[in-house]
Amino acid sequence: MKILISNDDGYQAIGIQTLINELKNIAQLIIVAPDRNRSGSSSSLTLDKAVKVTKVNSNSYYIDGTPTDCVHIALTGLINFIPDLVISGINHGPNMGDDTIYSGTVAAAMEAYLLNIPSLAISMGNDNPKNFTTAAKVTVDLIKLYNKKKFGPTLLNINVPDVAYDNLKGMEITRLGKRHAAEPAIKGEEKDAETLFWIGAAGEPNDGGPGTDFNAIKNKMVSITPIHADLTDHQNIQNIKKWIKK
Repeated sequence: MKILISNDDGYQAIGIQTLINELKNIAQLIIVAPDRNRSGSSSSLTLDKAVKVTKVNSNSYYIDGTPTDCVHIALTGLINFIPDLVISGINHGPNMGDDTIYSGTVAAAMEAYLLNIPSLAISMGNDNPKNFTTAAKVTVDLIKLYNKKKFGPTLLNINVPDVAYDNLKGMEITRLGKRHAAEPAIKGEEKDAETLFWIGAAGEPNDGGPGTDFNAIKNKMVSITPIHADLTDHQNIQNIKKWIKK
């Protein structure tokens, strides 16, 4: 297989390096990742300046742009083939529920999906994780399943419990849960007309019951959520039509 790998934590991050070491024996890899941590960059593209691509070796590059830049440039100009899969990760923390809106990890996989290539976003289910090898082995398992029965352009958002591989309880197909509102922004130093603020921590799960990604991770299950780019609120279309008529 030919697999394009990217992430949002930067090309030197432990997560992506662990993934590369696990996959290099089963696939031909091309790595195109940000030059530094770009977490929380969502699906942003750099449009106000040129993006610099630096070659590390024959199959590895880093880019001074966003995760979406990395995948977009790789697939539309940098590499001369279409990969069988695009894998983004392993992220150094969870991408569940509302987190997926902001996630650079999910955004990189989303860009491949928008360009009609099956993609996986792989994240650790806990902050400050240790068991990256578990997520890498889960990725190999999913690649083997994919090779047995391929699917078309699909984006799977995968979160892996931070436990040893042998302690996983299985895999569960889930939906995205929801969080409470985030904690307030933290006010810092003030100087003249300038004030520093830090973004507040994410809220706790508000909708994290059975069937959600939060619940699967809590029960040491690998969470697999199919997601797509259609943000249309289809159920509300008729209501808004009536509203605008009035």
